[in-house]
Amino acid sequence: MFDAIDHVGVAVSDLEAAVAFHRDVLGMVLVHRETLAEQGVRAALLDVGDSHVELLEPLGGDGAVARFLARRGPGLHHVAYRVSDIEAALASLSAAGTRLIDARPRDGIRGSRVAFMHPSATGGVLTELVQPSDHH
Repeated sequence: MFDAIDHVGVAVSDLEAAVAFHRDVLGMVLVHRETLAEQGVRAALLDVGDSHVELLEPLGGDGAVARFLARRGPGLHHVAYRVSDIEAALASLSAAGTRLIDARPRDGIRGSRVAFMHPSATGGVLTELVQPSDHH
């Protein structure tokens, strides 16, 4: 079902400081920035081999990442797996009785289609499915 680890999402309170650390200290290449208003975050993607680190800073105090930071502080927010057919993956998970946050895909970063599985179904790890856009 999963093709690869697409990215790990990290919740941060200061996106610029986090980008600087990942770029300047860890040597990762910053490849994309995007504001996702409907998800309430500013995001930055940095390359790690064929995968990414996605840094997420909340736009305000009411989104999922803002709530995560308030409860837990900065840190690992989710793991995302790349899929070639997100509808088929969601149908398979649903048929297996897996608890989903998103029954249907929504728009993600860089034109991707994404959906989340509930952490209660995945051993406490918020898990995202990502179907990259064709130009990804």
